[in-house]
This record gives sequence, C-alpha cells and structure tokens, in this order.
Amino acid sequence: MFQANNLNRRLSAQDASFLYPERRETPLHIGSIAIFEGEVPYERLFANIQAKLHLIPRYQQRVVPVPFNIGHPTWEWDPDFDLSRHLMRVTIDSPGTDAQLAALASKLFEGMLDRGKPLWEMYLVEGLEGARSALVFKVHHCLVDGVSGIELMMVVLDVSATPPEPMAPPEQSERKPIPSPASLFLDALLDNAAEQIDRLSESGANALEALATGDTRTRQVLRSLESARPYLTNPMVRAPFNKPLGGERAFAASEFSFAEIRAIRGAAGGTVNDVVLTVLAGALGRYLEMHGEKTEGRTMRILTPVNVRGANEQGALGNRVSMLLVEVPVGVPDPVARLKMITERTGTLKRQNVAAGAEILSQLANQAPPALQAMAGLMPQPPNTLAHMVCTNVPGPLIPLYTVGHRMVANYPLVPIAWEMGIGCGVMSYDQKLFFGLIADPLVAADVDRLKAFLDQAFVELRSAAGVAKAEITQVGLATDVSGAGQRRAIPSTAAAMAADAS
Repeated sequence: MFQANNLNRRLSAQDASFLYPERRETPLHIGSIAIFEGEVPYERLFANIQAKLHLIPRYQQRVVPVPFNIGHPTWEWDPDFDLSRHLMRVTIDSPGTDAQLAALASKLFEGMLDRGKPLWEMYLVEGLEGARSALVFKVHHCLVDGVSGIELMMVVLDVSATPPEPMAPPEQSERKPIPSPASLFLDALLDNAAEQIDRLSESGANALEALATGDTRTRQVLRSLESARPYLTNPMVRAPFNKPLGGERAFAASEFSFAEIRAIRGAAGGTVNDVVLTVLAGALGRYLEMHGEKTEGRTMRILTPVNVRGANEQGALGNRVSMLLVEVPVGVPDPVARLKMITERTGTLKRQNVAAGAEILSQLANQAPPALQAMAGLMPQPPNTLAHMVCTNVPGPLIPLYTVGHRMVANYPLVPIAWEMGIGCGVMSYDQKLFFGLIADPLVAADVDRLKAFLDQAFVELRSAAGVAKAEITQVGLATDVSGAGQRRAIPSTAAAMAADAS
C-alpha cells in the first residue's frame, strides 16, 4: 500500500493547480478535527506514526519546483525529515471547552504550509474537558483529495483498540538527494516529450472507444458546456459571504445520525448527497432571510466535487476529482419538495455524464505549458460570478477507529475556501454519523455559527416531513444542538410533527 515505486514523481497538472494560485489569504490545504476518548499520550502516538510512515512515503517528500516552471514540480525525499516538525502538541487553556477547541482549530488551520518540508502537519490537543484529546490535521490539497485522504486516515488509524504490531518497514534503497536545478530542468524536458507521446496514444484509444460505444469525448464536452452555459451567461446573485477573503478562519460543526439520513433517502428518494444538499439549501435560505434578503424563487449554486477515481486507482495519492455545479432552491419551504427538486437536478447531471465532460475540459486546460499555468496562478483572480460555495461530501468508514487504543468519537472535516466563497462546507461519514464542518472567513461571515444552527433546524424539518423517527444519537462535542434558534414558518402539514420532533 502506497509503496514509493508506485507513486508518480512529478505532480499532475491537477495536483499542481492547487499550488500555483495559493496565497496567504487563501491557503489550499484540507484537514479534520478528530476527537478521542481519553488522554492520548504524545510519546505513544509519535512512536505509532513513526512505525507506519513507510506505508505513506509521500509524507516524507517535499515539493521541489523546476527552474523556469518548464515542468510541474516533483516530489523529492526530504533530507532533513523530522517527524517532530510535523506532529506537534498543543495544550488548550483550562477548562478546555468545545468552543475553545473550535477556536484553536480555526487558528491552527490558518496560514500556508511550509513548502520547505513535506506538506502536512498534525497537532495533538491536550487538556480538553471530559478527559478527551483531539487531533487537528492539515495536509495540502496537492497531496491528496478527500477520498485519498480517507484512505490515508485508514493507514494512520487502527480498526481495533489492540491492533497487531505494524509490519517492519522493508529495506530501503538509498534515497537520492534533491537533484540539481540542471537535472530538474532536463528531467522536465524528457517528461514533457513522454507526455506528448502518451497523449497521442490516448487519442488513438479514445477514437477506438468512440467507435465501440458511440460516446465520444467531444460529445461529453459538449454536454458539459451546454450544462454550464446558463451559469456562464447569467451571473449569480451574490450571497452576503461572497466577498474578497482575509486570512482568518472560524469553524462550526454539526453531526447527524447516518441511519436517519438513510431513512430519509428511503422515504423521500434521492441519494445521501441529495439529502445533504437539501439540508444545506434549507439552512442557506434561513441565513439569507436573517440578512434581510428575499428567498422566494431563489437558487444558490453549490460546487460539489465528484470522485472520478477508477477501480485501478484506489489507494493512489493525488487528486482525481471533477466538479458538478448544482443549483439548489433556497426558497422552497417544503423540505421534501426541495429534496425532489435537487434529486431531479443531480439526476439530470449524472445522466448527461457532465462530470466526465468537466474532467475532460479540465484535462484540456491542463495541457497548457506548466510555465503558463504557473503564471496564471500569480494573476489576480477575476470576480466570482459562478458559484456561491463548495460543499464536498466524502464517504468515510462507518466503523469506529482508534489511535494507540483510544477510540475516535468524532471527525469533523475542514475544507479550504477561496475565490470570494467565504463559507465552505465539508461533510464526512464516520461510525454511523454524518459530520458537517463549516469553515468561514470571519471578515465576511462572522456569523457562521448561525448557519450551523440553521443546518440543525433544516435537518429536523426534513426528517419530520419525511416521516422518519428520531434515532438516539449521542452528541460528542462541537455540534451542540441549537435547533430552537432562528424560527421559520413550517409548512402546515408537518408543523405538529416538527414541534414534537424538535423537543
């Protein structure tokens, strides 16, 4: 698993696209806040990760740029790798409340990762009330996407409180030092030539596939362009949080029963992601109303990453994602009707295979010379008239995980925000729950905690309208239920059920 000889040395164009435009105000790393039972000892955690590092060799490699950006950067072994520069301990001030943890994690998530070392950090937070511990994890998006990040989590954590001793690392061949600039330059020229040959071969394979299936790449691209045309010709109406960003971050979280999510899906249709978007749309409607904006007939555009990893790419690092732009209605008071509208919209996008076409468009754009791509990343970004926010939903393990014998009871995702999208939403399933992590720039969305409260209300509303019974679920922190705040008129047919459910 994750053997070094199976990893590409050079970053793909998609991986590099998360490096070129990065700025202090918009760092592009992902992460999570994991909460554990008991007090996790730093020394044992350090030894455990040290023993498993050979399973994820990329975590000991640095990004090294090529002179003049003639090629994308390469991954090279860090000659000064020291785990203590990546796994650090932080003691939270007494009494160590969940609110303090959210504030601390927000602060730790700020700022760019140091490119002079492997692009990840982990903080063990000690001193939480209730004799608990937390791990705040951040890793650059050029290294992993959400799916490969989950697979890495399964390597670092254990499926048992008493796992077997990790396998001894294989004998390592001598790790080459970072090449000279001249060597990097020559390697890039050779790789560019090899890539051109690969593209010619791929074009021939695509032509044969088109003859066999009748579905050409051109047709897929045309479907994607046709789907995107209304968004490109009709600029969005900005939300209050669609403004230029600063460098600070604020965090809020919710968690819901995965059994209830599945029951809603069974009763009202759609997928788990459709249910997520329905709850988010309900919360955004309340948020707009709180800011004095009308929601009747209004939609918001949500960018939803789609995993396009093939079966033969499972376990591979890097990014293999496409994007769908989903319009969600925020002014429909009936949550089941809202779910059906979203299900119909996402179903149309899937039938048209828009994600595949969008990936092809991205691949075509990434065929531009790396020097031009790097230069474009330095240019000022145009105003965002396309999407209001990103919502990424990553399926995680539905069984409990452990670190050095301590059970992980919650895992809240952290997502990057950029391009005037002042709030981002990460969703991750774990241990029969669905965890929502809202990250915001307080400069443009100081009230992200209210959006979290509206998420709780929107979920209760949808659950009641779908006729799903409330399951017993233990809240473990960071996601205290505040569903009584910010009332909104319910549809008459579900008002009584909602009142009983919310109590």
